[in-house]
Amino acid sequence: MLLPNSQNAKSNSKPCVEACLIAFGSLKDMTVLLTGGAGYIGSHVVRLLQQRGEKVIVVDDLSEGIEARVGNAKLVQLDLAASNSVEKLKQVFTEQKVRAVIHLAARKKVGESVERPDWYEEQNVGGMKNLLQAMRESGVDRLVFSSSAATYGVPDVAQVDEDFDCKPINPYGQTKLDGERLAQTAANEWGLREVSLRYFNVAGTGWPELMDTQTANLVPIVFQSLAQGVAPRVFGNDFPTPDGSCVRDYVHVLDLAEAHLVAIDYLERDERPFDVFNVGTGVGSSVLEVIQEVASVSQTQILPVIEPRRPGDPAALAADVSRIRNVLGWRATHNLHDIIKSVWEAQAK
Repeated sequence: MLLPNSQNAKSNSKPCVEACLIAFGSLKDMTVLLTGGAGYIGSHVVRLLQQRGEKVIVVDDLSEGIEARVGNAKLVQLDLAASNSVEKLKQVFTEQKVRAVIHLAARKKVGESVERPDWYEEQNVGGMKNLLQAMRESGVDRLVFSSSAATYGVPDVAQVDEDFDCKPINPYGQTKLDGERLAQTAANEWGLREVSLRYFNVAGTGWPELMDTQTANLVPIVFQSLAQGVAPRVFGNDFPTPDGSCVRDYVHVLDLAEAHLVAIDYLERDERPFDVFNVGTGVGSSVLEVIQEVASVSQTQILPVIEPRRPGDPAALAADVSRIRNVLGWRATHNLHDIIKSVWEAQAK
């Protein structure tokens, strides 16, 4: 499903991009702009960028992000889907000498997307269109896009690679796939250098103050159940897996954040054979294994409640990570124990 990337793009816009870069100054003086940088994943990316000496600016509407998480990075509060966002972004791009964008800002609750599909289209796809327009008109030609394994839908394979035919089963997954295609179209039309990272199940924390404050995914849900003294729910124990519960690929948020830095560096290459990469471990862990790991780390007995399967849940799904390993030289360095331990220790602090 990959379309030709920016190295095959039309050349009629290159003089504009080059002229803007000359006007801005040398690359060393430029900035990486992060949308959604006050959120859980974004704040980890911000910190790693700053640790390697990058100048970072964050654009976030703070609907779910936390201002304190961005450190000393400049914060611009802005809804990308707003009618005035293009002009405001162009001003920021020029004043801050932005050379690259990491786009994480999005609505990401699957259930909410089913209830409000039009709003998800407006927020995620509309925001992406505004961002790309501002980038084009400002000569900013490097983009790392935060995508999702939700683009795959319900694959009939246990380990899915990037060439799998994407068939999202909810509006959220569809907006992420639409975002990828908008980036690919921009690459063809005006020379955008772009890459999309399809996240699998992100969990853990690199620093206590940056831990996930949402309870939308399994790991924080289990910890919330533990804190409240209630049994976590397991949807199905009759899947064709070793223990009967669903198997998923859990990637530590620090590993994911590091993948974004590698992706930015990839956009500097002249040869970029792929523009979509899975980000996961390639190893699946079952729901019951996650619960058992939480019990082990917290030294607490946890007896889950087994409930019927949910419609559409595949039995097992993990990332084929051979492409990102072979092309970008990236691999996850943390396992499930590291993920659970990091959350337990962060909560203790």
